[in-house]
Amino acid sequence: MADDSIEISVKGKWVRVPTFDIRGKKIAVKGRWVKVAYIHDEWWLETELEDTGACVKRLKEQRSVGLKADIFTFTQKMPGSLPKYQYAIEWDSVAAARTASFKDWWEKLPQESRKNVRRSQKRGAVVVVKSFDDDLVRGIVGVNNDSPTRQGVPNAHYGKTFDQVKKDHSSFLERSDFICAYFENELIGFLKIVYKGDVAAILNLAVKASHNDKRPANALIAKAVELCETRGVSYLTYGMFNYGNKRDSPLREFKSRNGFEEALTPRFYIPLTGWGKLSMKIGLHRGLLGILPHSVITFGVNARARWYNFRQFISRCSSMLERPNRIRQTECSNPPAGSKL
Repeated sequence: MADDSIEISVKGKWVRVPTFDIRGKKIAVKGRWVKVAYIHDEWWLETELEDTGACVKRLKEQRSVGLKADIFTFTQKMPGSLPKYQYAIEWDSVAAARTASFKDWWEKLPQESRKNVRRSQKRGAVVVVKSFDDDLVRGIVGVNNDSPTRQGVPNAHYGKTFDQVKKDHSSFLERSDFICAYFENELIGFLKIVYKGDVAAILNLAVKASHNDKRPANALIAKAVELCETRGVSYLTYGMFNYGNKRDSPLREFKSRNGFEEALTPRFYIPLTGWGKLSMKIGLHRGLLGILPHSVITFGVNARARWYNFRQFISRCSSMLERPNRIRQTECSNPPAGSKL
């Protein structure tokens, strides 16, 4: 068997997977048809893989004891530089904002984005840095339960218990900050930022849809950039800018409006088997988002959003039908029928 196992979060659920350790880094495997070995939590680590040769050797040895992989992949840390290795390379499209100067970042924002930060203040949102305690966890539970969907898909964190939420947000606490937006003592949004040397990364950003008029997301990002400048951090990253061939999404537009740009960083691929070599030649290692054309992805995303909206509509209708008739009648109009308001 593999050296060890760890729990990883997959679509909001914790599952245990086999791993092995090499110089303090956990190597795991994902994928069904093409099994890809990767460094667990690589995006959040402070250092790169030091000995790729030793790692490849261990991976080939692990094939006989249960941890089988066809391809090994790892990335080079930001800020970007020339590729260090001669392995097959592709480029990760990282969403990054320069944060050495808050003033420079602010002046490059679109006028509407600056207005949104000011609107947040004028409409009563207060942004502060909080320690990770039970009070904050309870607030995050409230944010999670504000809406059963996010960005057109089911919210994987909706309905989670206090203990589940606490576990979800307990990583990297020694080098993280929780930036919180409050309205009248109610947590309406939070951002978790992880520091890793000259670069910081947004690990979580969630706001209550019911308080979108207060623009908490814009205010949270502005505070994150301010913290980065104070700590001497040059870049703030927010996931990917382009996800494979998926472009022009609302999330990408939001990132652009808040000062994030595409930064290309090298990702290396090393085939470990004949199937791995063939998969790389025909592009299977990229997954569906890296294979399908943008038009097909857009059609699929829109169809999925319509399907979930339809399911929500049916669910609301069913809930109404299950209520007593006398209550339904008073809810048919807003204000209720017969009201003079």
